[in-house]
Amino acid sequence: MTTESTQEPTESTAAEAPQESSELESMRAELARIREDSLRERAELDNQRKRLQRDVDLARRFANERLLGDLLPVIDSLEAGLAAAGNDTGPMREGMELTLRQLLKVAADNGLTAVDPAGKPFDPEHHQAMSMVESPAHPPGHVVQVYQKGWLLNERLLRPALVVVSRHE
Repeated sequence: MTTESTQEPTESTAAEAPQESSELESMRAELARIREDSLRERAELDNQRKRLQRDVDLARRFANERLLGDLLPVIDSLEAGLAAAGNDTGPMREGMELTLRQLLKVAADNGLTAVDPAGKPFDPEHHQAMSMVESPAHPPGHVVQVYQKGWLLNERLLRPALVVVSRHE
């Protein structure tokens, strides 16, 4: 007795093939959607991580902004005291110079830099004009005198320089 191993497709198996194909296509579409969602969520998490890292970096760079801003009048006072002392030499002047150097070093180590624009063009981003004067020795729009130095903290303006600006007739 021999049995035939090949079966002829019946109507029920022929009807199941398109249904399986349809299910397969819908599963592939669902898989593609899930992959897109996964990639989108991964990108969003990466963006959040970068944003958080940027915020932390900014917080570190400017965490001491208030303290350094409060020290600026102390620096101004020490510089004014040294200017008033003139060429006087002695332990008091040496102590003030040493104190000022140490204070400026600590400030610089924390990202503080002076804006001393004497003789340079007026920059409204970093300077505040207190007045304008006729000055044949300076080109128009240049700083003639600095009343008070300005300061930058990590390239961001902490205090503008107070200046006198030249003008031409």
